[in-house]
Amino acid sequence: MASIIYTPKDIFDQDFKVGVRGYSKVEVDEFLDDVIKDYETYAALVKELREENARLKAELAKKSNEAATSPLTQSIMETPHQAASATLTNFDILKRLNRLEKEVFGKQILNNEI
Repeated sequence: MASIIYTPKDIFDQDFKVGVRGYSKVEVDEFLDDVIKDYETYAALVKELREENARLKAELAKKSNEAATSPLTQSIMETPHQAASATLTNFDILKRLNRLEKEVFGKQILNNEI
C-alpha cells in the first residue's frame, strides 16, 4: 500500500509560485496528483478497516450465538431459580474465602495494626 505524502497541515500551508498568468500550472498539477494519491490511500485504508470491522463483528456475533446455545446457558435460561442458586453459591464461596483469609492472614493483619 502506498504511503501518505501530505498531512492536512501540509495541504493547508502549501504555497505555489506565481507566474505571469497566476500560479504555475505544472506545480499545481503535481501537487494535486500527490493529493489524489493520498485520497486513494485513505480510501483503501478506510475500506480495509471497514471490512475488518465487519469481519470482527461477525465473529463476535457467532461467538455470542455459540455461547447462547451452549447447554449450560440453556439450562440456566430455562430455570431462572437455578441462576439464583448459582449466585447464592458464588456468594457462599466468597464468604468461605473471606473466612479462610482471616484464618491465614489474620495474625499478620493484627500484627500490622499494632
